[in-house]
Amino acid sequence: MKLWAVLFLALLCVELQNGSCQAINTKKDAGESNTLSGGRRVRIRQPTLNGKKGKNQSLLTQVLDKGRFLRLGKSTTLTPGKNMELRCKGSKIGWSYPTYLDTFNDSRLSIKHSDKYSQLIVASPSAADTGSYSCWVIVCDGTECQKDHDRTYASYIYFTDKDSLFVPSAIHFEIVYLRPDKPAVVPCRVTDPQAKASLHREVPPEEITANGTLMTFDPTRGFVLQNPSADLQGVFYCKAASKGTPQISTKYQLLYVEVPSGAPFVSLRASPETVRGGDNVNVTCTVLGEPEVDVSFSWSYPGQGQRPVHIQTLWRLVHRGMGYTTRVSQSILVVEDIETIDFGNYICKAKNQHGETIMTTKIVSS
Repeated sequence: MKLWAVLFLALLCVELQNGSCQAINTKKDAGESNTLSGGRRVRIRQPTLNGKKGKNQSLLTQVLDKGRFLRLGKSTTLTPGKNMELRCKGSKIGWSYPTYLDTFNDSRLSIKHSDKYSQLIVASPSAADTGSYSCWVIVCDGTECQKDHDRTYASYIYFTDKDSLFVPSAIHFEIVYLRPDKPAVVPCRVTDPQAKASLHREVPPEEITANGTLMTFDPTRGFVLQNPSADLQGVFYCKAASKGTPQISTKYQLLYVEVPSGAPFVSLRASPETVRGGDNVNVTCTVLGEPEVDVSFSWSYPGQGQRPVHIQTLWRLVHRGMGYTTRVSQSILVVEDIETIDFGNYICKAKNQHGETIMTTKIVSS
């Protein structure tokens, strides 16, 4: 038994030695494959495991000092006052940035395109420039071009300023409409993602506590009210603190909307409905709708293009009982010194961003 054991161990040792030699030779062969016959060494790039290179990597980068680049993530915090240069790889690139920079035709913003990349520069950025910056590849098929949504890259950039914790607003008193069928946002955005913010009612003075469900705080949007009710009406402001004295935002007037979103709700009335030749007639088309939704009117009527009429369009906000707010939009068509050709159907078409509604009334001779 001892002799067989000794022979087995001897054979095992030989096999191990052969394996070691084979491993060494394999390594040597791999090293020799990096050298051409002329003695020049070449660099062999190993293939990636999944065969996909950089598909999920962002093409949006920030240019740092001395030609260094930083690939931007979902959010970035920068220091105001220092020029910001962003680049996006590609020969055809589109950009999106805070509308504040477009509203005032800000000369601090410049965009330049080259064959390999596009460049966006904001000179001397401030807290007001805080917002979402994004770029995307433009794909063209002949003369038709469109945005490639699969190659769109964005980063929310904070320009943190200890003296301006809230993103400044050009409006010192903003109106926020509350609807029972959709969330509302009190847009007190902050310039420091670490700032602690709270929402306060002015009269009676009280803090509205964020509970993580019905009300949450998003530093890129503000306070989000999921199911707002008429109880939240009034004047509000936000307060933020970050390693210093708390700061207060602009004030917001929260108004509850009576009419839900949808196509215009139209009523049409002629006064008087029965007339005689020579009388004057007013035809009024009235729409009740959301306070901030514009309404456009168009008319069809007898004698159109042959008889002169006067059309006046106006709107106003109406505060109803229980604090509800509604926008009343009206178009008034006036026919003076009515003639036979003016009798017939008067059609009003009211249109908003949600749809259109058509109403008809008839003017007859008495």
